[in-house]
Amino acid sequence: MSGNAAAILQKPAFRKVNWLPRDIAVERRPDGVIVLKSRIPLQDYLPHIPAALARWAQERPERTWLAQRRGPQREWHRVSYAEAKRTVDALTQAMLDMKLPDGAPVAILSGNSIEHALMTQAAMQARLPAAPVSPAYSLMSQDHAKLKYLFGLIKPKLVLVQDGATFEKALNALDLDGVTVVHVERPADGIASVAFADLAATQVTSAVADSIAQITPDTIGKLLFTSGSTGMPKAVINTQRMMCANAAMMMQVRPRDPNGPLPVFLDWMPWNHTMGGNALFNPALIEGGTLYIDDGRPVPGLFEETLRNLREISPTYYANAPVGYAVLAAAMEKDDALCRSFFKNLSIVAYGGARLPDDLYDRVQALAVRATGERMVFYTGWGSTETGPTSTGTYWDTERVGLIGLPFPGVELKLVPAGPKYELRLRGINVTPGYYRQPELTEAAFDDEGFYCIGDAGVFVDPDDPAQGLIFAGRVVEDFKLFTGTFVQVGPLRTDAIAAASPVVHDALVAGQDRAYVGLLAWPNLHACRQLIGNAEATFEDVVKHPAVIDCLRKGLEAHNAAANGASSLRIARAMLMAEPPSIDGNELTDKGYINQRAGLDRRAALVERLYADPPADDVIVLR
Repeated sequence: MSGNAAAILQKPAFRKVNWLPRDIAVERRPDGVIVLKSRIPLQDYLPHIPAALARWAQERPERTWLAQRRGPQREWHRVSYAEAKRTVDALTQAMLDMKLPDGAPVAILSGNSIEHALMTQAAMQARLPAAPVSPAYSLMSQDHAKLKYLFGLIKPKLVLVQDGATFEKALNALDLDGVTVVHVERPADGIASVAFADLAATQVTSAVADSIAQITPDTIGKLLFTSGSTGMPKAVINTQRMMCANAAMMMQVRPRDPNGPLPVFLDWMPWNHTMGGNALFNPALIEGGTLYIDDGRPVPGLFEETLRNLREISPTYYANAPVGYAVLAAAMEKDDALCRSFFKNLSIVAYGGARLPDDLYDRVQALAVRATGERMVFYTGWGSTETGPTSTGTYWDTERVGLIGLPFPGVELKLVPAGPKYELRLRGINVTPGYYRQPELTEAAFDDEGFYCIGDAGVFVDPDDPAQGLIFAGRVVEDFKLFTGTFVQVGPLRTDAIAAASPVVHDALVAGQDRAYVGLLAWPNLHACRQLIGNAEATFEDVVKHPAVIDCLRKGLEAHNAAANGASSLRIARAMLMAEPPSIDGNELTDKGYINQRAGLDRRAALVERLYADPPADDVIVLR
């Protein structure tokens, strides 16, 4: 037995997950194109999302569906499936009574809340697309350009805000002629609006059941907004078939143990984004689970709320970004009770948005073993707003992070040769029929075989054994060449650099087009930097100049460079830490919370020049 095999056998076993077998058909074409698909058929799925609420209101009426902290004492306010169904039916009746135009979208401007969820279900029952909008477009933007653009695109006739006063400036920026505004808490000053509670008290008639009976698989359930390279939002059509089929795919590859605890979720991911709004919300509802809405975030000052919640709630499934796991791991290493509560009922730990650093993976596994005697499978998937979202997943016990897995049942993954990697394209029942009121964009998004051109790239773990899965290799359009002609794959380099500089770097821009070497513009992880320097009040301006932060960044990136063995496409020669966060209005930050490389480098062209200036300025870190 090899030393590596012996080492693996000595590790504690993974907590058991009933994964779907990896039975993948591989079609290899003469032009180098490869098509992967599961040989296992997709399981049956619901006709529409509201059917799940109706089912559990009948079968488990008293079970909590949604819970959220409310009031001055921040106690859990709970809504059962039966209570939710009654309120959703009343809201549906109210919408029908308004005689809104057929298919007129219902825009939701505020973030996750119980009322947000109820309004979404009611809109679907009334056959009106729910259109959740990133709150950043209303609250962080100074010109509201994106908000006004998408309002002109979808032309909603009903708008929900949790607190009218908070969204007053955004509402005043919009043309609300013929639009009904609904507020949950305070109304906006000077803007006519209707109280959510009044709509929820509407007397229900048979019209609600009649409307539900008319929902078809092709009925638009949601419009979800995604930003492209131009930064202008596109409205992605999410049909009922698309959402229900995708939820079935996700549940089929990691079926729940029927003898295990009932599904419990604690989650903060925004519902205006497809990962929170579809990949987590829909399966939680379809499985009859309880979803605790986490008002915390993996950012300084807000993660304490998440930690408080995890001391009380033991989820069966938990998802977060790597930066969230970094803070969570640090807290659990000091708090055995929190550690035990977190791992107690957990079956799968999911991550997304960035590659999980190896050292962080090892720390979380050590905590899992300490709490349970078992390791946890770190699961991730891949897709986009246009694909429901998840089209592939790592549905096996893998030791490796950074994979995007293999296609789900019902999905075909087409790999088109693109230099040293493959451009990835998708076809399946979970793929959008197109963009709302933008046929020209719809036509451009698909190839001649009907595969959606997602714009991402990938490579095989083992080209001779596709069942080992795929590794994400960045965006096709992000890659560039150094002036020497050396090709730089931005996606893998960016994630590897962030992982190497963990925990002090949150995200980064990779520069070097037509330059002699690669440079990095990095955003600090404020929470981690504060912990490192021992100052809980430090600002971004403080940490980017602090010697301990700079030293941590330098050591991490120089270790990365040493492992590159002199390859100029992998070596980072210079780096800078940036105090100004990515800009929504400047299109640096997409609606998904991801960094737009092209827009970021364009907007920070002066910093790029500073990064490459000779002699280097004091804030430029020159690396070995």
